Amino acid sequence: MPVVFKNIAVKNSGLATVSQLREFEEIVDVRTPSEFAEDHVPGALNCPVMSDEERARVGTLYKQHSPFEAKKVGAALVARNIAFHIENRWLHKPKSWHPLIYCWRGGQRSGAMTHILRQIGFAAEKLDGGYKSYRHHVLQQLNALPPSFSFRVLCGLTGSGKSRLLAALRQSGAQVLDLEGIARHRGSVLGDMPETAQPAQKNFDSQVLEKLESFDPATPVYVESESKRIGQLRVPDELIAAMWESPCLRLEAAAYLRVALLREDYAHFLRDPALLHQQLERLKGLYPGELLEHWRLLCEARKWDEFIAELLDRHYDPAYDKSMCGHYRHYDEAHHLTLNALSEKDFRALADEVLALSGKFINNGGNA
Repeated sequence: MPVVFKNIAVKNSGLATVSQLREFEEIVDVRTPSEFAEDHVPGALNCPVMSDEERARVGTLYKQHSPFEAKKVGAALVARNIAFHIENRWLHKPKSWHPLIYCWRGGQRSGAMTHILRQIGFAAEKLDGGYKSYRHHVLQQLNALPPSFSFRVLCGLTGSGKSRLLAALRQSGAQVLDLEGIARHRGSVLGDMPETAQPAQKNFDSQVLEKLESFDPATPVYVESESKRIGQLRVPDELIAAMWESPCLRLEAAAYLRVALLREDYAHFLRDPALLHQQLERLKGLYPGELLEHWRLLCEARKWDEFIAELLDRHYDPAYDKSMCGHYRHYDEAHHLTLNALSEKDFRALADEVLALSGKFINNGGNA
């Protein structure tokens, strides 16, 4: 008879599949910190059985000297690290504790941890196939899930307040997929966020899937218009394809409001003109050197309004219009929204207007 914890049948084999991830009280990733940093099952706790340095040491010993000697050294390290985790993390756990353990392929590292925990009496299980099986699941679901959702795409020129409207929609209880927030990038040449690195592509994929799996397919999902890439990251193919085919909402704002909003959003560049100039170097080859030098001088003179207005007119607006018309099939038919001020009250009012439209334009190509 299988042991039952919280109405869950635990296999005597101690093996679990990716489809059972939500059945566990805790998910434990025993890979190295660098492996964990690249990507991991959302919510997993990193309890490495070998550090990055220890794993490199054992690997070198295995390849250059003797697999037998490497296994002895590795076993001692794994045993010592497992003991540390038990003593410092799990001594207070009840016998009914039901964790899932995984490593890269579901092999020796997770096997050792699972075996010891089960010998103690915990209902530990090992993820069959390890992280590789989880990664396969992520890619499979990112292909399968996007077409099942009804996306509403917020379009609008740079500085029109799309990200702030998304935030207001989220606060109003709407389902929101904030791709730029997950990517930690604003999706433009100046999109790098200060002191914040973008996640690895694999981790971006995992976070996007986690968000999609939390949504109700019967309720609209609001997302900002994006190109295929957000900074260094690639938006999953089926997701961007679904967005391109979805109804659009077009947010418009006067030029002075867009300049004011960008001054707020990019304040870190205004405090550091040298950093801004470094970012503008990416535009070399796209514009004449004289124009780039002119923009550099505007930055040095801190003529921010003039600089931002010119950058919008010469770079952002033409690129955005070309991208939208080339990819978003219903862009020309989008329902228009007007931003009149930058206060939270104004964005809440816009969110209310958007939510009032829910369901009215899904079947007629975007026309309310």
